[in-house]
This record gives sequence, structure tokens and C-alpha cells, in this order.
Amino acid sequence: MRPTATVLVYSDDASTREQVRLATGRRPAADVPPVEFVECATLPAVLTALEEGGIDVCVLDGEAVPAGGMGVCRQIKDEIFRCPPVLLLIGRPQDAWLATWSRAEAAVTHPVDPVALADALARLIRERLAVSA
Repeated sequence: MRPTATVLVYSDDASTREQVRLATGRRPAADVPPVEFVECATLPAVLTALEEGGIDVCVLDGEAVPAGGMGVCRQIKDEIFRCPPVLLLIGRPQDAWLATWSRAEAAVTHPVDPVALADALARLIRERLAVSA
């Protein structure tokens, strides 16, 4: 098992980023490595972090402003070679179709449900590490 998995968390709202960190804890599941977070509050910061590499999974806030997570997801899927899987935080369950449009691999509703977020994040980390192994 790798020593850590790196999770990029994008939201213009520091409390949303904190909710993701707290819901994830040290590791989202016993069978995945501990996580390290890279927090981004702007689209340029997200793009820079992804271009530098080393990101295993992205958690994007669909309600972020001015660049919402769904649009950011679609952009990075087009622009970043071997883009990491994306977990979108969506405002309403009815917005799941928009998450599909954005090409996100998973979506959970906001406010963050710690169990749903940890389960989805652990699944994406497992898939990412299996591909890169």
C-alpha cells in the first residue's frame, strides 16, 4: 500500500473544505492509505496543482463561485492528461445529472454526509491506486 493518497479539495468556502477534511478523517476506509489534502480556493490554484501532478482524487464544490465545480470538472477532464477521478459536492440530489454531464466519477450532496463522502472517496482512491499500480 502506498504511504499516502493526495486529495485536492476545491471550494471558495473554507468551511466546505473543512467539512470535507473532517468527514474524511485521517483515512476514509481501513483499506486505503492515509490522505493528505491540497486545498484550493480558486480555479487557477486547481489547475496549477493538477499540472504539478501527484493528485490522486479531486473533491470539487459544485456551488463554488465564480467557477463552479461542475464546470471545473468538465474543464479538467478536457485539459489534464490522465485527470484524477472527481467527486462532486452537489446542492441537491436532482443535480446528479449535471454531475454526469461534467464527467465526475461520483457525487454526494452538500451539506456533507460524512459516511457518504468517505465511502465515495474511498472507492475513488481504490480505483485510482489500482490503475496506477
